[in-house]
Amino acid sequence: MDIDAFVSAHRPVWDRLEDLIRRRRSLDGAEIDELVDLYQRVATHLSIVRSGSADPILVGRLSALVARARSAVTGAHTPAWREFVRFFAVSFPVVAYRARWWWLATTAAFVLVSVVVAVWVAGDPAVQSAIATPEEITQLVDHDFADYYSEHPAASFAGQVWVNNAWVSMQVIIMAILLGLPIPYILWENAANVAVSAGLMASRGKLDIFFGLITPHGLLELTAVFLASAVGMRLGWTVIAPGPRRRGEVLAEQGRAVMSVALGLVVVLFVSGLIEGLVTPSGLPTWARIGIGVVAEAAFLGYVIYFGRRALAAQETGDMEHAPDLAPSAG
Repeated sequence: MDIDAFVSAHRPVWDRLEDLIRRRRSLDGAEIDELVDLYQRVATHLSIVRSGSADPILVGRLSALVARARSAVTGAHTPAWREFVRFFAVSFPVVAYRARWWWLATTAAFVLVSVVVAVWVAGDPAVQSAIATPEEITQLVDHDFADYYSEHPAASFAGQVWVNNAWVSMQVIIMAILLGLPIPYILWENAANVAVSAGLMASRGKLDIFFGLITPHGLLELTAVFLASAVGMRLGWTVIAPGPRRRGEVLAEQGRAVMSVALGLVVVLFVSGLIEGLVTPSGLPTWARIGIGVVAEAAFLGYVIYFGRRALAAQETGDMEHAPDLAPSAG
């Protein structure tokens, strides 16, 4: 089936149905009859596309339009709890899963830079001297690094961490407006900060303390930041290379999908903040604290892979269910 020809032939019908849906509360009798007729016609279009096209974006757009038309015709409204369930079972995980290669590349680059810089700092006394005096390094290694996690009440500290990390992730996603260009620099700053701390701790034989304190919450926290960075850069790349569809359509869809990630990461970072505020400074053995972090990380990745893969197989895009109908077209 020629998708471009199909879209060109039927888009006026889809646009008209979209207009009637928007004005459904003020339609006259003839327009109501027209709404029902167009709903049936577009449902047929959807069936044709599903059987003859491998374009998940077009399927998603028509599915959303048919669902909205059905709601307008029947007067039914989706319960809030169903929207909530759809968000966490479909929208958030499928966007994260679709960005998996960007996510993996971001993670690998961050880890590589962190390891290289940490080894450089740990093995070069001149670099250490340029960073701080020996007394300041001793203070950091013996007191400040560990004291950071216990100097505030646990609940208050967890709240502060959550707000800060959520803001960092939102900043990264917002940078997609600038084609994602500032995101590598933001990641570099974070990688350098982690690496310098690791290098200084390693230079004094305290690397076990470093990983014992940063791993419980850091696994999930950094994974969330990497995901935010990945979808932000992916959105920026969409502007540069939108593919066969119009740039505005792709950007609108990806922008809405990215906001799903932003909202989902608020919950992920809340969990990370709880771990950092309650588990990291606790009196639990190091293995137990790290184990909690590993379990949280594995649970999150398993959730994204399971629900994301399932939603992708169902040709979900992660876009909002009742998004404006923007059908693909050439150009």
